[in-house]
Amino acid sequence: MAETTAVHATMTASAARQVLRLSLPLCAAALVLASGCARRDSVTVGSVPDDYRTNHPIVIAEKEQNLDLPVGASDRGMTRGQKVAIEGFLYGYDRSAAPVVRVMVPSGSANHVAASEASSDFVRVLRSNGVPEGRIAVISYQAGSPELSPPVRLSFSAMRAQTGKCGRWPEDLLNTVENKHYADFGCSSQNNLAAQIANPEDLLGPRKPSPVDADNRSDAIDQYQARAISGEFIDTSEVSY
Repeated sequence: MAETTAVHATMTASAARQVLRLSLPLCAAALVLASGCARRDSVTVGSVPDDYRTNHPIVIAEKEQNLDLPVGASDRGMTRGQKVAIEGFLYGYDRSAAPVVRVMVPSGSANHVAASEASSDFVRVLRSNGVPEGRIAVISYQAGSPELSPPVRLSFSAMRAQTGKCGRWPEDLLNTVENKHYADFGCSSQNNLAAQIANPEDLLGPRKPSPVDADNRSDAIDQYQARAISGEFIDTSEVSY
């Protein structure tokens, strides 16, 4: 009986060693495959940009600013609406950089005479709104047909925050196997944000702090030390103290 038990124990130990020898290579192979998959996923995910700020970045570049002013063949001079439009157009004109403002007048068109008279009024508005005399260029362009009445165009170049054009659909929108953003995702919001930036240089770095109002600071410190409430706050507050 003892011999039978010893033989059985020997066979069990031998089988266990055999299983261990077979399982070790399998485990090693599984670890290699798992590590390979991890590296491949990392490389793939890292190489595909899936951020709308990366796909549609806001950049600062020179952009042409245009304003087309319709002029009828029977018009004589500038209208009030055109004057208001020009003044709004010049709101974005940088007087320190003073880029050239081009006044492009149609030639050989039905409204050629009227456009020439109106352009003289347009130039006077440009001067009165701070555009230097030497930075105004009046040029003519050929109309496509003598029967047409093309507009007078005002144009100047300025630095603006902008993004690329929206509306790119290179692939099927329903193809979401990879669970990524579609190509046009975030383009409209980036364009709207860029259009609201009044000073593009704010994207390059902070502005210099404005000088400290010493009198206002001293008054605020005195009120704080006296544990007082300013009269302006009491007047505008809806709470009674």
